[in-house]
Order: sequence, then C-alpha cells, then structure tokens
Amino acid sequence: MTVSAIRSSLLHCLRDPGLAGDASAVEYIKDALTIVRDGRIECVGDAKALLPSLGADVVIDDQRGKILVPGFIDTHVHYPQVDVIASYGAQLLDWLNQYTFPAEIAFADRPHADAAAEFFLDRLLENGTTTASVFCTSHPQSVDAFFTASEARGLRMIAGKCLMDQHAPDGLRDTVKSGYHDSKALIERWHGHARSLYAITPRFAPTSSLAQMETMRALAREHPDTYIQSHVAENRAEIAWVDELFPGHRSYLDVYDHYGLLRDKSIYAHCIYLDDADRAHMTAAGATPSFCPTSNLFIGSGLYDLKAALAAGNVVSVGTDVGGGTSYSMLRTLGEAYKVQQLQGTSLSPAYALYLATLGGAKALSLDDKLGSITPGKEADFALLDPAATPLLARRTSLRDDPLDTFFALMTLGDDRAVAATYAGGVCVHRRCGSG
Repeated sequence: MTVSAIRSSLLHCLRDPGLAGDASAVEYIKDALTIVRDGRIECVGDAKALLPSLGADVVIDDQRGKILVPGFIDTHVHYPQVDVIASYGAQLLDWLNQYTFPAEIAFADRPHADAAAEFFLDRLLENGTTTASVFCTSHPQSVDAFFTASEARGLRMIAGKCLMDQHAPDGLRDTVKSGYHDSKALIERWHGHARSLYAITPRFAPTSSLAQMETMRALAREHPDTYIQSHVAENRAEIAWVDELFPGHRSYLDVYDHYGLLRDKSIYAHCIYLDDADRAHMTAAGATPSFCPTSNLFIGSGLYDLKAALAAGNVVSVGTDVGGGTSYSMLRTLGEAYKVQQLQGTSLSPAYALYLATLGGAKALSLDDKLGSITPGKEADFALLDPAATPLLARRTSLRDDPLDTFFALMTLGDDRAVAATYAGGVCVHRRCGSG
C-alpha cells in the first residue's frame, strides 16, 4: 500500500450549486490535508487535526498557499487537431475541409499518432485536466496510440475512433464493414482496461451513410455500457446539410435518436441550435450537451444558451474542443463561457463554473461516483492552482479573502501558468517549473 498526503487549501463542489452559485454547495478548507492511499482519497480535513495521526513514513507534499481542486474534466476535445489550432478564417464546414481533414490523414502513421498523443496529453496535464472525452481519427491505430499514452500516465480517459465513410477525403474514410469491426475490436481491447473507457464516435451525421448509421445502432446495442460522442447543431450550414442528407427527421438531434445513439453516456458537443423539444428530449434520454465556448466563438458558430439548457434539465459540461477551440486551459475556457453568457444576460457564477469543470463534468460522463470532488473513496485526480502564478494574479487575488472570488480571478486571468501541479491517482504527473 502507498500512502501520500498533500497540504494545501482545498476547494470543491459537494453538489450542484446552481447557476447563481449556492455557496453552501461548495466546501473550502484553508489549511487542508488530503490523504491518498493506493490511488484513492482516504481522508480529507483540517491539516492540524489530521497531522498527529499521520504515520511518520508518509511524505507530505507541502503546497500551502496553493489551492487543490478536483482534476478538470474536458468533455469534448480532438487530440489529432494539435496542429490545426489557431488556423485562420473559416467557418465549420470549410474549416474541416481546409485544415482538419488533411491534418487527420497523417494519423494513419502510428509514430505520428504516438507523438501527437504524447504532446496532447502533456498539454492537458499542464492545464490541470485529468479526464477528457477525446476524438481520435478514423484510423484504429490513432486510438491505440492515445490509450497507450494515457494509460502510461495513469489517466482516466474516454476516447474512440471516428466513424466516417462519406464526405471526407481519401485516406480518412472508413467503410461500413471496417468501421464496425475496427470499433468492436477497439472496444474489446480498451473499454474498461486500466482507467480507459471507449466511446462509439460518429464524426457527425453528414460523414456517415445510412448504412453506417445502422451499424452504429448495432454497436450501441451490443455494447450498452460504452459511451457515445458526436457533434450536433453547431452551425447553421451544417444543420441545413443534415436536413438534405437525412430528410424526414424532426431535427438534427432526431437523426441520432433514430439510430439509437441518444441514451445514457452519450455526449453531444455544441448543441447551439437545439430547440426546447430537443433539449427536453436530451434530458429524457439521458444524453448530455458539452458547451464549447472558445470553439463557438473562434469558428463563429453562435452563442450557447446555458440558461435554456438548464431549464430543460440538461446536465451541462464544458469542452475545450481543440483545435476549433483556442486553448487547452479549462480556466480560460470557463472565462470565455462567462463572457458568452454575459452577452445573453446570464451571469455564470464562479461556483457554477467550478462545478461545470469538475463535478458537473463527472456527472455528465456518469463518473461522479469516481471523480469530480475531493471526497473519501474517489479517485485521487487533482489540479493544484497557484493564485500568485503571475504578478497580475498575485495582486488581484490578494485583494479579497474569498476563495470563489479567487477562483473567478483564476478563470478570468489564468492559464497553464496558474496550474502548479496535476495529480492522477495521487501521483504527480505534472509539476510546473519552480512550483515546489
């Protein structure tokens, strides 16, 4: 048995604080000791009360002055798009054809996929993200590369091979048969292995034929405990194209529902142009939306209506959506989410922002029994935040003795520099240079 402890301030959500931010749903301990045994949280409490009972052989990672939060959860991101982030001047469909699809063709080469997976995971960890729902490419070796790299770091990750047999270039399309058999083999190899979980991954409805959609229905039935991830209602031109390709459906979301792809553990990115009936249907089906603010702004897709989603009972989470998104930082992503809501007359409280990126993300992924809060029995995945990471942050966060105000400053002014360390299963998997 291995036992370790982290001494720091501690901030996490015990339950959903609501959009306005019920402070009683948030726990803050100024001088906390978090004790980890064999990758799980054993005990959390006031450091002075717990220190006398700690064995002399337990090494304490002393991080006083910093704030321990649950590891961030990114519910929508593309690891093969590391090289298309910050690509200029196109909306969704042109952006895919001009930048994304050509970049993804290179993932047929396993060494290229290995190198990209290593780079991608390093970026997540330096930003405090310990769990993500990840799109690979249509090449099965891209999935093998990703899970090999994530398991080497001890991470809990969800990922899947894109299924796409039409409307994509040579070298990226699969077939109805190969998409099914490759996915089935990958599920058997990776789902439930170590901390890996598999997602059946239609790229988006236009890139799959009716026949391939039928095979995804079969996969979903045969593997009911897997995840499903895709995109929906991101862009008006995309929606018009779906209407042409799938006539007779009430909505874009209804296409996925028709093929049995709307259920528990299904995560749909964007959801900007859903109507009230769609939102209600997502809730009834157990599907969840991933709000991707930096991508929606960068590609010019639109503004996500968080208030309407919550009114419909949607379990909302947040995704960086790199490479359409512009940062791997969940802090920066939350800052942009705040601005998107401000434009619509809605205030995103710091308590609810913290919830979206931690316990809310875990709930959206049906992992809230394992992740999302720093409570005994859960997996010991943490991000250690430094309120004095930059001169501006140090000055701003010294003004008020309020942990949620400090978190708001971090999500408004912070980035990877504000993440002093990241822990997976209690093991430090990233430490910023000069951070103790």
